[in-house]
Amino acid sequence: MDAENHSYSAIVTDWFTRFERALSEPDDTNMADLFLSDGYWRDLLALTWKIQTLNGGVEIVNGLGAVSKAAGVSEFQVDLQTNPPRLVTRVDTETIEAFFTFETKTGRSRGIVRLCPDASDGGKHKAWTLLTTLEELKGFEEKTGRNRPTGQSHSRDFRGPNWLDQRREACAYKDRDPTVLVIGGGQAGLAIAARLTQLGVDVLIVDKNPRIGDNWRNRYHALTLHNQVQVNHMPYMPFPPSWPTYIPKDKLANWFEAYVEALELNYWTATEMTGASYDEDRHRWTVTLRTPEGSQRQLHPRHVVMATGVSGIPNRPEIPTLDDFSGQILHSSQYQDGENWAGKRAIIIGTGNSGHDIAQDLRSSGAEVTMVQRSPTLVVNIEPSAQLPYVLYSEGPTLEDCDLITTSIPVPLAKQAHVTFTRKSRELDKSLLDGLEKIGFRLDFGEDETGWQFKYLTRGGGYYFNVGCSDMLVEGKVRLIQYDQLETFTATGARLKNDQTLAADLIVLATGYQRQEYVVAKLFGEAVAQRVGPIWGFGDQLELRNMYCQTGQPGLWFIAGSLAQCRIYSKFLGLQIKAHEEGLLPIEEI
Repeated sequence: MDAENHSYSAIVTDWFTRFERALSEPDDTNMADLFLSDGYWRDLLALTWKIQTLNGGVEIVNGLGAVSKAAGVSEFQVDLQTNPPRLVTRVDTETIEAFFTFETKTGRSRGIVRLCPDASDGGKHKAWTLLTTLEELKGFEEKTGRNRPTGQSHSRDFRGPNWLDQRREACAYKDRDPTVLVIGGGQAGLAIAARLTQLGVDVLIVDKNPRIGDNWRNRYHALTLHNQVQVNHMPYMPFPPSWPTYIPKDKLANWFEAYVEALELNYWTATEMTGASYDEDRHRWTVTLRTPEGSQRQLHPRHVVMATGVSGIPNRPEIPTLDDFSGQILHSSQYQDGENWAGKRAIIIGTGNSGHDIAQDLRSSGAEVTMVQRSPTLVVNIEPSAQLPYVLYSEGPTLEDCDLITTSIPVPLAKQAHVTFTRKSRELDKSLLDGLEKIGFRLDFGEDETGWQFKYLTRGGGYYFNVGCSDMLVEGKVRLIQYDQLETFTATGARLKNDQTLAADLIVLATGYQRQEYVVAKLFGEAVAQRVGPIWGFGDQLELRNMYCQTGQPGLWFIAGSLAQCRIYSKFLGLQIKAHEEGLLPIEEI
């Protein structure tokens, strides 16, 4: 260790010495002296059994004081070897960053602290951000690595059922109910099922599609992921190093099938949930499913995890006179391929990712395309601009360390970082953005110019990663009109307010999806929907609402998001459910 790194390690070690002393002594002054007045503490289950962020010295001191003794915090160890303390720049701030581990009565945990000099206190180093995350439950470790099951290697019953027989029996649920029922078999459902399976929790995934991976496979022909492969790995099974930078949708769909097989996940295809009710006394659900044969099956899990994603039920807004159109009307979720529309005319209503990609696919197939913009849209080139938030994942840290660093940035600081990313991307994309404005395209850069990531986290859309359609718009290959230029739809297309006609054979509604509250009300009833409240977005909080955590309805959980979000937060959702099952975390009657 060189002298500079030794100095950083000494600063961090001294901070932890004082931190441990403050945790053990009921003196708020000592604890307050460890944090900047505008510091942050983010805890993911380690001390509070919650996913929460506290901001400000007083809030942090009160929060730590309320839980540290009950949690039994001990054994703080700064990582001086693999990730020694170092000087880094995070959110435009130079800070000493250190990884550490610690233990509580129930678990083993990991975290990151960032120390900055406090100019108002003689330059004394204090915590700017502190992250504490639960890694595993003592006595209930994942069945991986050294804990992997032995299988039949030591006991071979040649007359008994083999592995395949056992798998078929496990998946059938003929004489038992799953402990956890996961609704939706995309990346969210697979991630949480994989985590729970490794924790020894009996879990069943059901999905209405006829084949595993169809949630990606059935999307439009040209689709590939918009972020790079190194960001998108699934838990336990990283993608092969030979995979392309941007994963094609069918390749990902096929991987999902392999993932289910390799990790021995119980999965029912062509099965749709039609309703559910909760028994408050037995703490169990009665869930009604429609099977592939069209019959009904009832299951009684203790937990239901909704993994239907941010993009669930298609949103079909009431558009005046649209019913007068006699051609074909499709929601973007129904669109498959542009080949059948060669030489035809299409109107795309909506200018998000799906609208642009479908317009480009149709135009490339020989169709005449007009896009209708309903609201301002954020546009960012796929490279390098859209990849700026993911640079960390290409810089060398392990995936696990990258995830921990990403998780350690609280929402207000993440917003500041994305303001910087947005400013940089606008500089990189200036010529394209200028061209779009010249043709009347209305641009948006997110609330407080926080960019596309926070558009996704607050509303699930409203942006486009340019892979060529913006250029087509600027070049006039795809026509653009504003929604307020439309007068009425007609049997053959649309009439504009300037009396021009817009002929069409196809209208595609790239109008997004219903909020998850709508799905909850439909499947569980209005009372449960009211009990849960808003899902996704932040409201006045510093965490996503009702995601990856206990909700107002006992036994009902939600997971959604990108592959990276599902990989990261499935761990914490799985640990909470396991803790419930082992009596470490009682069901809260909220």
